[in-house]
Amino acid sequence: MIVSFAHDDRVEEYSTQDMATIESAEVERVTGLEWDDVENALKAQKPLPMSAIIWVFRRRQEAGLKFDGFSLPQWKRRLKARLEREEILDLLEGVRENVGEEHVEEAARQCRILAHNPEDVDAVLAELASPKGGKGTTKTSK
Repeated sequence: MIVSFAHDDRVEEYSTQDMATIESAEVERVTGLEWDDVENALKAQKPLPMSAIIWVFRRRQEAGLKFDGFSLPQWKRRLKARLEREEILDLLEGVRENVGEEHVEEAARQCRILAHNPEDVDAVLAELASPKGGKGTTKTSK
């Protein structure tokens, strides 16, 4: 997932794929959620895990930054979590394998809404339609 916070003059964007294990553990600790639940909460645009992701990345520059009291103003307008290409591939493959090919296009429509880069959805659909059709054939976009 890519979590972003829009300032008036710039946008901070951070990929959860770029986190260290200790940072993921810190997100779990401050949110009280296991990582799978963190990812689900990010997809649901929940403010606590989105804030925690921004916090762990900001701590790289501000070592003493505490989560207690960490707040992002106007979060409903400025804070977002979006799917990356690899996550889109995982989701659409899961739909195809577990629900059926006939549901992939509807799932793709939903992925376009949540995608950081909506063009990734079309690229994944083309990849799934290719003879190799899935895992091991994709490059992650940033």
